[in-house]
Amino acid sequence: MVNMAAPSTRKALPQRNHPAKAASASSASSSKPFLRFYHSEALRKKTLSVLIALESAQDAAGHRDALADLVVELTNSGMDYYFMQPLKTTKAGFIVQQSASLGMAGAMQVMGSVIRSIIGRMDKSQVLSVSGSIRQLMR
Repeated sequence: MVNMAAPSTRKALPQRNHPAKAASASSASSSKPFLRFYHSEALRKKTLSVLIALESAQDAAGHRDALADLVVELTNSGMDYYFMQPLKTTKAGFIVQQSASLGMAGAMQVMGSVIRSIIGRMDKSQVLSVSGSIRQLMR
Protein backbone atom coordinates (compact mmCIF):
# COMPACT_ATOMS: atom_id res chain seq x y z
CA MET A 1 0.00 0.00 0.00
CA VAL A 2 2.76 2.45 0.85
CA ASN A 3 6.10 2.99 -0.88
CA MET A 4 8.24 3.38 2.25
CA ALA A 5 11.67 2.09 3.28
CA ALA A 6 10.12 -0.49 5.62
CA PRO A 7 9.03 -3.81 4.10
CA SER A 8 5.41 -3.87 3.01
CA THR A 9 2.83 -6.20 1.53
CA ARG A 10 3.20 -4.49 -1.88
CA LYS A 11 6.38 -6.31 -2.93
CA ALA A 12 4.69 -8.01 -5.89
CA LEU A 13 3.27 -4.78 -7.34
CA PRO A 14 5.45 -2.63 -9.59
CA GLN A 15 6.01 0.88 -8.29
CA ARG A 16 5.01 3.78 -10.52
CA ASN A 17 4.75 7.50 -10.21
CA HIS A 18 2.63 8.09 -13.31
CA PRO A 19 -0.63 6.46 -14.49
CA ALA A 20 0.63 6.21 -18.08
CA LYS A 21 3.22 3.67 -16.96
CA ALA A 22 0.49 1.43 -15.52
CA ALA A 23 -0.35 -0.21 -18.85
CA SER A 24 3.14 -1.60 -19.41
CA ALA A 25 3.52 -2.62 -15.77
CA SER A 26 0.14 -4.37 -15.64
CA SER A 27 0.96 -6.51 -18.67
CA ALA A 28 4.17 -7.65 -16.98
CA SER A 29 2.36 -8.70 -13.80
CA SER A 30 -0.81 -10.09 -15.40
CA SER A 31 0.48 -13.67 -15.23
CA LYS A 32 0.91 -13.50 -11.46
CA PRO A 33 -1.87 -14.78 -9.20
CA PHE A 34 -4.05 -12.10 -7.65
CA LEU A 35 -7.10 -11.51 -5.47
CA ARG A 36 -9.34 -8.52 -5.94
CA PHE A 37 -12.74 -7.68 -4.55
CA TYR A 38 -15.98 -6.18 -5.73
CA HIS A 39 -17.17 -2.96 -4.16
CA SER A 40 -20.06 -0.59 -4.65
CA GLU A 41 -20.46 1.62 -7.68
CA ALA A 42 -20.53 4.62 -5.34
CA LEU A 43 -17.14 3.66 -3.89
CA ARG A 44 -15.74 3.18 -7.40
CA LYS A 45 -16.93 6.67 -8.41
CA LYS A 46 -15.43 8.13 -5.24
CA THR A 47 -12.16 6.30 -5.89
CA LEU A 48 -11.91 7.59 -9.44
CA SER A 49 -12.81 11.11 -8.32
CA VAL A 50 -10.09 11.19 -5.66
CA LEU A 51 -7.48 9.67 -7.99
CA ILE A 52 -8.27 12.07 -10.84
CA ALA A 53 -8.15 15.09 -8.51
CA LEU A 54 -4.88 13.91 -6.97
CA GLU A 55 -3.17 13.03 -10.26
CA SER A 56 -4.17 16.26 -11.99
CA ALA A 57 -3.33 18.56 -9.07
CA GLN A 58 -0.31 20.85 -9.04
CA ASP A 59 0.32 19.70 -5.47
CA ALA A 60 -0.63 16.03 -5.19
CA ALA A 61 0.50 16.04 -1.56
CA GLY A 62 -2.36 18.44 -0.85
CA HIS A 63 -4.73 15.52 -1.39
CA ARG A 64 -3.22 13.29 1.29
CA ASP A 65 -6.26 13.48 3.59
CA ALA A 66 -8.68 12.53 0.81
CA LEU A 67 -6.38 9.67 -0.26
CA ALA A 68 -6.02 8.42 3.31
CA ASP A 69 -9.80 8.45 3.79
CA LEU A 70 -10.19 6.58 0.50
CA VAL A 71 -7.60 3.93 1.45
CA VAL A 72 -9.38 3.41 4.79
CA GLU A 73 -12.73 3.05 3.03
CA LEU A 74 -11.31 0.62 0.45
CA THR A 75 -9.64 -1.39 3.21
CA ASN A 76 -12.91 -1.57 5.12
CA SER A 77 -14.75 -2.67 1.98
CA GLY A 78 -12.12 -5.34 1.28
CA MET A 79 -12.25 -6.67 4.85
CA ASP A 80 -16.02 -6.90 4.57
CA TYR A 81 -15.77 -8.67 1.20
CA TYR A 82 -13.08 -11.16 2.23
CA PHE A 83 -14.14 -11.88 5.81
CA MET A 84 -17.54 -10.64 6.94
CA GLN A 85 -19.55 -11.66 3.88
CA PRO A 86 -18.11 -15.22 3.83
CA LEU A 87 -18.75 -15.48 7.57
CA LYS A 88 -22.39 -14.56 7.02
CA THR A 89 -22.59 -17.14 4.23
CA THR A 90 -21.54 -19.87 6.67
CA LYS A 91 -24.63 -19.04 8.72
CA ALA A 92 -22.46 -18.65 11.79
CA GLY A 93 -24.46 -17.83 14.89
CA PHE A 94 -25.44 -14.34 15.91
CA ILE A 95 -22.85 -14.18 18.71
CA VAL A 96 -20.05 -15.28 16.37
CA GLN A 97 -21.05 -12.70 13.75
CA GLN A 98 -21.33 -9.93 16.33
CA SER A 99 -17.96 -10.85 17.85
CA ALA A 100 -16.36 -10.82 14.42
CA SER A 101 -18.00 -7.51 13.55
CA LEU A 102 -16.83 -5.92 16.79
CA GLY A 103 -13.30 -7.27 16.30
CA MET A 104 -13.16 -6.02 12.72
CA ALA A 105 -14.42 -2.58 13.77
CA GLY A 106 -11.65 -2.36 16.36
CA ALA A 107 -9.02 -3.53 13.88
CA MET A 108 -10.22 -1.02 11.29
CA GLN A 109 -10.09 1.79 13.84
CA VAL A 110 -6.43 1.01 14.54
CA MET A 111 -5.62 0.48 10.86
CA GLY A 112 -7.37 3.71 9.92
CA SER A 113 -5.28 5.65 12.39
CA VAL A 114 -2.06 4.11 11.08
CA ILE A 115 -3.05 4.63 7.42
CA ARG A 116 -3.93 8.29 8.00
CA SER A 117 -0.71 8.89 9.90
CA ILE A 118 1.49 7.32 7.22
CA ILE A 119 -0.23 8.86 4.19
CA GLY A 120 -0.38 12.19 6.01
CA ARG A 121 3.42 12.38 5.97
CA MET A 122 3.95 11.35 2.34
CA ASP A 123 5.48 13.58 -0.28
CA LYS A 124 4.17 14.08 -3.82
CA SER A 125 5.93 11.09 -5.38
CA GLN A 126 4.80 8.74 -2.61
CA VAL A 127 1.18 9.92 -2.87
CA LEU A 128 1.30 9.38 -6.63
CA SER A 129 2.77 5.91 -6.08
CA VAL A 130 -0.15 4.96 -3.82
CA SER A 131 -2.54 6.34 -6.44
CA GLY A 132 -0.84 4.25 -9.13
CA SER A 133 -1.10 1.15 -6.98
CA ILE A 134 -4.83 1.70 -6.47
CA ARG A 135 -5.27 2.14 -10.22
CA GLN A 136 -3.36 -1.12 -10.78
CA LEU A 137 -5.72 -2.94 -8.44
CA MET A 138 -8.73 -1.54 -10.31
CA ARG A 139 -7.75 -3.32 -13.53
